[in-house]
Amino acid sequence: MMMYGISTCAICQKARKALEAERKDVIFRDIRADPLDEGELAELIAEFGDRLVDRTTNDYRALSTWLKNSEAEAQISSQPKLMARPVFRDQDAFYLGWDDAVQKALLEG
Repeated sequence: MMMYGISTCAICQKARKALEAERKDVIFRDIRADPLDEGELAELIAEFGDRLVDRTTNDYRALSTWLKNSEAEAQISSQPKLMARPVFRDQDAFYLGWDDAVQKALLEG
């Protein structure tokens, strides 16, 4: 399973620990250190749409008006930290966040 996130993100750390405790094979990719390429980002946007952008952060509020009105792809390309996280790819299934539904699907699946 591939997990996209940021190494300093508390939710990402919690999710990774829980998955590893259940002996799930997790490959973690820090999107700030190793940004998504155009194809990877397009695939995630096709799956999640605008939900892929975390609009609650200070980083989002600091964007220029032009970028705020741009497509999600442009926003995340310019500021990888804007990507909502964590994002999981488990074979052909994608999951966004670490809510109860995602935990159930990944920990029990």
